[in-house]
This record gives sequence, structure tokens and C-alpha cells, in this order.
Amino acid sequence: MKSAFIETLEKLASVDNRIFLLTGDLGFKTFDRFRNSFPERFINVGVAESNMIGIAAGLALSGKNVYCYSIIPFLTMRCLERIRVDLCYHNLNVKLVGAGGGLVYGLEGMTHHAIEDIAIMRTLPNMTVVAPGDPLEVKAVINESLAYKGPLYIRLGREGEKCVHKSSPELKIGKGIIIKKGSGISIIATGTILCAAKSASEDLINEGLDVTLIGMHTIKPLDRDIIEYCAKNSKAIFTVEEHSIIGGLGSAVSEILIELDYKKPFRKIGLQDEYCSYIGSQDYLCEKYGLTPKGIKNFILKEYNQFSKA
Repeated sequence: MKSAFIETLEKLASVDNRIFLLTGDLGFKTFDRFRNSFPERFINVGVAESNMIGIAAGLALSGKNVYCYSIIPFLTMRCLERIRVDLCYHNLNVKLVGAGGGLVYGLEGMTHHAIEDIAIMRTLPNMTVVAPGDPLEVKAVINESLAYKGPLYIRLGREGEKCVHKSSPELKIGKGIIIKKGSGISIIATGTILCAAKSASEDLINEGLDVTLIGMHTIKPLDRDIIEYCAKNSKAIFTVEEHSIIGGLGSAVSEILIELDYKKPFRKIGLQDEYCSYIGSQDYLCEKYGLTPKGIKNFILKEYNQFSKA
């Protein structure tokens, strides 16, 4: 995903001299070509993320289109006050690009885990929150982001993610993507776990379930129309995210379902309300917390069978 981001931004920067890239002492090799091509539009602020937001605000007020890049906990939580006051209050055109969504940096421990960021960022007025599901969605989001007005948080994985889509999707910020239509259950997934959700949905189809799969890259503003579609055409709805079940995609979907007076089963799949005390790779931690294709499939089957008996 990081490569998809920087490659797309380089292409945009070659034709738009308003684009600036700021980083907090990260991404040196990844950003080499951008820095060499546009040295006057690349700023490494050092380990000073809050200052980075202030600099970005000043550039945006001068008519620049600014992208700030860092690891998610440092970009969102360490900088929260500056994001709130400098960017959101003034509705500035600054794009916050965070690397390491969910448990990507599992080997670095909980300081580097990003399991609360969606919840935090979506509470901020004027902030748009996007978590692309694969590298092709990343490219589409970055292309869309240039003309998008106001602060935008883009949640990335790291590198090496598989493509869910066979070709570049027709992506619009604020609108989900129906990957597969069915009439049994709906699975709504966001971020890099979309690949695992897709694999789980295919296994569930083999088990005899009819599945709708939604890629919900934008969590705020959430696509109300697609939620209404799932509510009307599904026997149950499941959300899947590599994030806390509090305040993220599942919470956002449930808020709309309550307004729709939805009566059918709804379950959230994600990380429980606790910090991860394990150290290991992303794959290892996802296995621990049931966020693999097998874990997602087993959870849905168990819950669905209970619904069916009721």
C-alpha cells in the first residue's frame, strides 16, 4: 500500500506543483524518488509530528495541497489537538496518510498498534476517514483525494498486501463498493482486512450461505444507501475491521441501523476492548484474535447457526 500511495502521489505531483509531502522522520527509501524529483516540495520535519501538522496548516492556508505521512499512532494520537484546532476547525486541505493500520506493526508492541484511530478521527467535525482495502483502492483514493476539499485521513497497511480487485475499482469517497451481491448475509469490511473477509465469504459460499460482500473504504461519511440495501436484502449483517469494535466501522454501521429501526441480527468482528499484550507478526496476532479468513468464517457460521435456531 505504501508503494501504491507514493507512486500515485509522484504522478500527481509531476503535473500539480501545489502538492507537498511532509514526513516525520520516516519513509526515506520509499520517498527517495519523490524527494529527488521535487526537493522543494518534500519536507522531513524530523521526530516532531505536531510541528508537521502546524507546517501543513500554514502551507494549506497558502493554497498548497499537503500530504502528511507517518505511523498511525504518532500521526493521529500524538497530533490530535493540532489536527482538531489547526486542520479541522479551519477545514483545511491537508491529507493525513497513516501507515500501519491495525496490527501491522505487531513486532513493535502496543505503542505501534493502530486500533483506536478510526474511532478518534471520525469524531472530528470536517474530517473524512478512509481505509482502502487493497493497493488498487489506495491508488484510486489518492487520485480522488487531490480534488477533495477539507481534511482527509487515509489509513494504510504497510506493504505487500494482495489485491482484492482484478482491476482499478470505480471508487468514490463516501460510497462503498459492492464486491458481490447475495441475499443471505452481508459482510461489510474496511481496510486491509478486506482480503481476509473476501476469503471468508468465499468459504461461506462453499458452506451454502448466500453472501453479499461490501468494501467500505470510507467510514466517514458512511454510505447510508448501501447500509439500507444490506438491511433490506440480508438476513444478518456482519462488520469486519482490524480495529477496536468500539467506535470504528461496526459502531458507524450500527448507528445507521438504529435509525433504520433494523430488527435483524447484527454482529461486529474486530478487536475487543483491550490492549494486545502479545508480540508477533501481523499474521500471528490476527490468528490470536480470530481475524483470519478461518476465524471470520467460523465466527459468522457460529452466529448464523444460532440465529437460525432462534
